Amino acid sequence: MAIKDIVIDYKHRQAGHCESGATSNLFNFYGLDLSEPMAFGTGCGIYFSYLPFLKLMFAPMMSFRNFPNTVFHRSMKYLGVDATVIKKFNDKKESMDALDRNLEKGIPTGVQVGVFNLTFFPPEYRQHYNMHNMVIFGKEGNNYHVSDTVMEDPQILSYEDLARVRWAKGAFAPKGKMYWINNIPTEIDYRSAANQGMHKSVYEMIKVPFWLIGIKGMRVMARDIRKWPKKHGNEKASFYLGQILRMAEDFGTGGAGFRYIYGAFLKESGEKFNNDEMLKAADLMGKTANRWRDFTYIGARNCKNRAKPEEDYGMLGDMMMEIAEGEFKVFKMLDKITI
Repeated sequence: MAIKDIVIDYKHRQAGHCESGATSNLFNFYGLDLSEPMAFGTGCGIYFSYLPFLKLMFAPMMSFRNFPNTVFHRSMKYLGVDATVIKKFNDKKESMDALDRNLEKGIPTGVQVGVFNLTFFPPEYRQHYNMHNMVIFGKEGNNYHVSDTVMEDPQILSYEDLARVRWAKGAFAPKGKMYWINNIPTEIDYRSAANQGMHKSVYEMIKVPFWLIGIKGMRVMARDIRKWPKKHGNEKASFYLGQILRMAEDFGTGGAGFRYIYGAFLKESGEKFNNDEMLKAADLMGKTANRWRDFTYIGARNCKNRAKPEEDYGMLGDMMMEIAEGEFKVFKMLDKITI
């Protein structure tokens, strides 16, 4: 399908996290301000799961973020915005034709992609990670204009390269997924949206009955970390620890980064809706995020054989348990708040 050249007047802005950044920028395109933290919080971006019986790159699978497209879908739902999400297509051509039709209508469109073959990513950023998000806002000839909030400036991808990353293989394969906003109501109830998003996150972090989700999962992982050297040997234990560090710092913003963004959501909401308890929770979330950074720093020293004698797996397990209890306090506080 050939379309005439079109570049939508879309403002590219960098962000801390790809999907919440894309959601915020798409919302702002239609003339209403939605900060990245507010998009992240109303969209329930905060999350944790630990699934040791599944392997990602030969190590226990864990996630510090919610499932792909959750932030966009839930934030639009709670804000009362008419939006469309197409979860999968039958083939590459069908997905690219659908994208072209949106661009012809002047609709900037979010897409989920794998980062390994993103040509504008530095080589050290390219990993087999399929939950990355960016916005397509134009096409000229065979090239597409891309707003990727990781990058300082908009980028260009060829038709072939964009199709390749939209159809990356592996875990959470995007299968051409795309999403966009149809219409925004004249009045937005930000208070209700923030309240709904917050309490949904409370449920997912401390109330889900499954023992490997949320704070329960953190506690299980903390106990497992202590056992890894004896159970698996030092080499495999170090490899498993490295997986935590990659997930916590590199993949999709990571553990600490998400906690800082969520703390910013709590702070913005507390100030916007005059709620002192949310401000207290924001402060505690920031302290917990700092402890995540301490954990990854000491964990990296351990992986590189530069740790002090006391910085062993027992200490790391204790730190993880401390982090879990800190986040538990945050969500117990939020559970009692109605904005």
